[in-house]
Amino acid sequence: MNTSEMMRILDSIARDRNIDRSLLIADLESAMVSACRKFFGTLDADEFQCAVDPITGEIQLFRYDEPLDMDPGDFGRIAAQTFKQVMIQRFRDDERQSLMEVFSKRIGEIIVGIAQRYERGALVVEVDRAECMMLRSEQIPGEQFAPGDRVRATISDVKDQGNRVSIYLSRGHPDFIRRLFEVEVPEVMERTIEIKAIAREPGYRTKMAVSSIDSKVDAVGACVGIRGSRIKTIVDELNGEKIDIVRWNESSQILIANALKPAEVQEISLCFELGRSTVVVRDDQLSLAIGKRGQNVRLAARLTGWDVDILTPEEFTKGLETLSETLTQIEGITTEGVDRLAALGMISVFDVEEIGVEMLMVELEIDEALAEQAVELCAAKSKVVAEEQEREKAEAAARKAEEEEAASAILSGAISGEDISPDVAAAAILGAAPAPAPEPESTETTEPDEHSESRAADILGDS
Repeated sequence: MNTSEMMRILDSIARDRNIDRSLLIADLESAMVSACRKFFGTLDADEFQCAVDPITGEIQLFRYDEPLDMDPGDFGRIAAQTFKQVMIQRFRDDERQSLMEVFSKRIGEIIVGIAQRYERGALVVEVDRAECMMLRSEQIPGEQFAPGDRVRATISDVKDQGNRVSIYLSRGHPDFIRRLFEVEVPEVMERTIEIKAIAREPGYRTKMAVSSIDSKVDAVGACVGIRGSRIKTIVDELNGEKIDIVRWNESSQILIANALKPAEVQEISLCFELGRSTVVVRDDQLSLAIGKRGQNVRLAARLTGWDVDILTPEEFTKGLETLSETLTQIEGITTEGVDRLAALGMISVFDVEEIGVEMLMVELEIDEALAEQAVELCAAKSKVVAEEQEREKAEAAARKAEEEEAASAILSGAISGEDISPDVAAAAILGAAPAPAPEPESTETTEPDEHSESRAADILGDS
């Protein structure tokens, strides 16, 4: 037997598969014992022993602790096949254990791998000669990799599934954003700037709250970089995903106002009992605060941990008036009591219905019968209010459909702007105008165009 060649192969396997060399030698000894037992047809596990010199590779066999004067090459084909099968199985077990130990310590780290292929929507990525999986749910929507492409991701989980180790990667997890900022912003890596919270919708938008332990370091400015250089690198890595960096504050009201930027907030009312914040914004800021398909307010709620309701001043005032009219019908509940509820963030009949009897008894200092009556009145009124809101929503949808139909007719030349009301024509034309493509740097805010009405008038005049 060529022992030097055997040891060279073991060294190569240990290096390539990241397996400890001593484990491979122990596997070799175990496989040789199995071959002896197969050759001699014995079932006694302690009958044979094997010792392999770790330097020279010399093999010594023992039978009941007595040297066995026999060359392993004389064992024959069947014993050799047994040796081979045991060695392969032991090597696979060692490799699996090695992968578990190495990658379990790297969970949360950023790795760079090479895309191999897609399997049922999951991307297979080779990392350090190990095949890792990126499930569809952990990918950025719309992102595609070709075989051989470089893939940057975080290790999200490592699982031992019996005969194999499954290593899972992620590009859609919020921690991926955190790790990218640690790489690109030295202050984050050094913990001078702390990332307090992240809310993310992969592929679309991310909100991140940051704070600085050094008063001389501007947390937001450091993360953005000079002329947006740092954040641009991260946005490019995410294929244009918007990133809003907001300043962290221990005050929930200030934090919510920061999280809703670029919208300007007039007033914030917090209801700790319901975990809800009511935010009042001007009419011209309403769509900006809510965001496209509700994305801005949804991310702000997840970032701050509060349910966020956006209202205009008229809606806020109307809700308070409805609440006051409903509760002051009950003898024993005054406007001062209603003001006390409003100060606690309960500004509508829906809130009173939700908090229940016990809270009203404590806050308004009334007995159980009055509290039950108040809750019943608010529950009945809330149904009426809900029906009114549904009706208003249906009317708004009908108006929008009318404007879209009018816009289509005007642009196609079927009718002129003189055939319909100026308001509908202006809204139709402005609504049909294509919106400009959004800039990737979400730290900049686009203000509403002041000349929209004059443009509409010009277009109608030309019709």
